[in-house]
Amino acid sequence: MALSLFTKTKKAIIERAQDDFATKMRLKYKPYYHAMEFQQGTHLRLKGRDMIMLSSNDYLGLSFHPKVIEACGEAARKWGTSTTGARISNGSRTYHTELEEKLAAFLGREACHISVAGYISCCSAIATFAQKGDLVLADKNIHSCLWDGIRLSHATVERFSHNNPEDLRQVLKGVSHQIPKLLIVEGVYSMEGHICRLPELAQIAEEAGCFTVLDDAHGFGVLGRQGRGTVDHFKLNDKVDLLCGSMSKSLASTGGFVAGSSDLIEYLRTNSKQTLFSAAISASQVAVASASLDVMQSEPQHLERLWKNTRRYREMLKKLGLDIWGSETPAVPIVLGSKELVYRFWQALLEKGVFTVMSIAPAVPPGKDLIRTAVSALHSDEDLEKIGAAMAYAVKQM
Repeated sequence: MALSLFTKTKKAIIERAQDDFATKMRLKYKPYYHAMEFQQGTHLRLKGRDMIMLSSNDYLGLSFHPKVIEACGEAARKWGTSTTGARISNGSRTYHTELEEKLAAFLGREACHISVAGYISCCSAIATFAQKGDLVLADKNIHSCLWDGIRLSHATVERFSHNNPEDLRQVLKGVSHQIPKLLIVEGVYSMEGHICRLPELAQIAEEAGCFTVLDDAHGFGVLGRQGRGTVDHFKLNDKVDLLCGSMSKSLASTGGFVAGSSDLIEYLRTNSKQTLFSAAISASQVAVASASLDVMQSEPQHLERLWKNTRRYREMLKKLGLDIWGSETPAVPIVLGSKELVYRFWQALLEKGVFTVMSIAPAVPPGKDLIRTAVSALHSDEDLEKIGAAMAYAVKQM
């Protein structure tokens, strides 16, 4: 029977999108996608109200450093706004290779490749090197970009308990030494603020013949000499095969990097689809990362201030009886355990002029619903006093 000209077939995909419960809840309660009207350092304006930023990854506060801002503008004037192409074709510029050489030297690696996003770099660090038939051993709390890299690789994956060397050892029992294996961990887990137990995990990986990949997006600039990261913090540079991370945090830019031996980086440049088909990062953002890297090495006061602020902030939260999930870093969660409590706490902080971010299941494990906060070197003593008062007020609202 012919369809009527006036009959419109329903589109299942559109109906699915329109009926999505998570989207309906997001639009109802509006906890995300807040567009700031102004920001200077840790101070911002949201819907006409002045607030303190307490959830930025600008750990060293370099996104407002005069030398960094000057480098950004100068690069745009010299090179324009975009390469309009991928690195493999028309997009490569000398400023890309210069930053790659600087980053490789800073990290103690032979080579480095930068790309337009940290997500892309970290995803490519897995998807390029793992393949069907390989075994990936992944800390169950690794970032979404790493899980996407694992899925794209078609490798078999085994999860082990978060930051638990003994569980990794148990998972490896009975696994043939001949099977190619990859260990995937993060240097600093940003939701939890935990530092990777790299000495024990790397030792087990070495014994099992694992290729080790470490995502140091939140350890770079925070740990190690001058911010060289988690591997430098533990002096284990020879135990980690590949480092990847983001330039949108301590380097105050956008983009990402993968660093390793020359052989590995050239293999990535040949075989990584994420690398081959992504437009090259702009001159301005490369200049920002490069200038930030220089500041990290010439002005140690930013890292010192970051840790001074972190210690004071963590102590403040502990005195209020708040659960910070054993955070060891400037990424400090406030675990409240339910969506309802998290929303009320977040609203109370907002009311007192402190901007934070809600993280609820499934983004975190069930029962670990939390407020994600992050300390910056730019937080002043006055900022921290106001934050302390806001936290005390939020506790009373629970």
